Amino acid sequence: MKLKKYISFLYLVLIPFLGFGQQKTNKPGHNEKPNIIFILADDLGWGDLSCQGATDLKTPNIDKILNGGIKFNNFYSNSCVCSPSRAALLTGRYPDMVGVPGLVRDIKADNWGYLTPGTQTLPQLLKKANYQTAIIGKWNLGLEHPNLPNDKGFDQFYGFLDDMMDDYYTHLRNGQNFMRINQQVVDPKGHATEIFTNWALDYLQKQLTKKNPFFLYLTYNAPHVPIQPPKEWLDKVKAREPNITEKRAKIVALIEHLDYNIGLIMHQLESTHMLDNTLIIFTSDNGGRLDVGANNGPYRGGKQDMYEGGIREPAGIMWKNKIQPGQVSDNFVMMMDMLPTLCDLTGAKIERPIDGMSILPLLRGEKQVTDNRLVYFVRREGNMRYGGLAYYAARLGPLKILQNTPFEPMQYFDMNNDPYEKHPLKEKGDKDYKQMFMNLTEHIRLAGSVPWEKNEINK
Repeated sequence: MKLKKYISFLYLVLIPFLGFGQQKTNKPGHNEKPNIIFILADDLGWGDLSCQGATDLKTPNIDKILNGGIKFNNFYSNSCVCSPSRAALLTGRYPDMVGVPGLVRDIKADNWGYLTPGTQTLPQLLKKANYQTAIIGKWNLGLEHPNLPNDKGFDQFYGFLDDMMDDYYTHLRNGQNFMRINQQVVDPKGHATEIFTNWALDYLQKQLTKKNPFFLYLTYNAPHVPIQPPKEWLDKVKAREPNITEKRAKIVALIEHLDYNIGLIMHQLESTHMLDNTLIIFTSDNGGRLDVGANNGPYRGGKQDMYEGGIREPAGIMWKNKIQPGQVSDNFVMMMDMLPTLCDLTGAKIERPIDGMSILPLLRGEKQVTDNRLVYFVRREGNMRYGGLAYYAARLGPLKILQNTPFEPMQYFDMNNDPYEKHPLKEKGDKDYKQMFMNLTEHIRLAGSVPWEKNEINK
């Protein structure tokens, strides 16, 4: 009898720790901590992937990510340009609530954002959940302390601080070198896409000997201007697509070159079996630029626009053996939802108010309502078109209001009946329009208390 009780004790207490006799789940849960790789393209149009319907380009590796888990048909950035979208991603907040309504630039007279010091960030939260954190690629949220990547929770930074490169090979912006390894100025040789990929491959190789999971924020410059693919990639596209224009051929080649490099990342993850427990997210920070030949699918507008082509992004999340492949979601999802989702997944505790919502139920294959919230989009910009002012959009279910410059009247659309924004509704007397307009006004009032420029006057 004593022996039987002792055996029962061993089974109940020791066996679970060894992992035997337990039923494994295929659904994401709080007790599982995967590696996380967030791949962010720059200015990639909604329709500029073969899995999004493009017929003149081939993106098998990015397609594999979007088709390997959940592909989102209604994924939105929080802005139609770079810095605000990245601020929303890393803080889970509306970008104007953390001081980044517009682009952070190295020229003070053309700078429209200053990330609020002390703002909590995704890497800071994941670090407290025992994650190693790294950013490789474009930062665009600050050029000095306290807003450098290493100040904001990243253990390692290999990349580019500023908004864009004037040349993919010299990596300069306005004659300055913003390439860094942590805080050290470096001058690597080669195409920026390949440099970032090689740094990422080296980082992943080193993680094989590490105990803790990692969060890698891999943020490419491509296909942002200048549209500068390697010559051999451009030649290949022209040979395959004899009727393509020069402008379109260049951006297709730059995207295919990006896809190839993402394929190298995927191959290394597979060959080292790291893919077995790595969650991968892919999206873009905003829509594609129409004047350089980008394809935003059937949607109106592009980068800089509050129309769908400027803010609706290709996006997908895959996690081998955890998220069922081949899913397509029509749920409304925002860039700012990524922080609470990843914190919910990893058990990282969010310590301050955020604006995003966790979509972990969607990753678990459950139904979730995500379109019953009023959300806002913002961008502030200078020059003669914008005058240093901000312009906005707001969305509540299928209803959307927007300005496309600060000097235009607000437009009102029913996205269910007019997804391509061709027929504005009459807003006069409409209760829904009034509710959205007044709530947006209150959001603007609250955001007005957040400085978006470093104080240089009252020093």
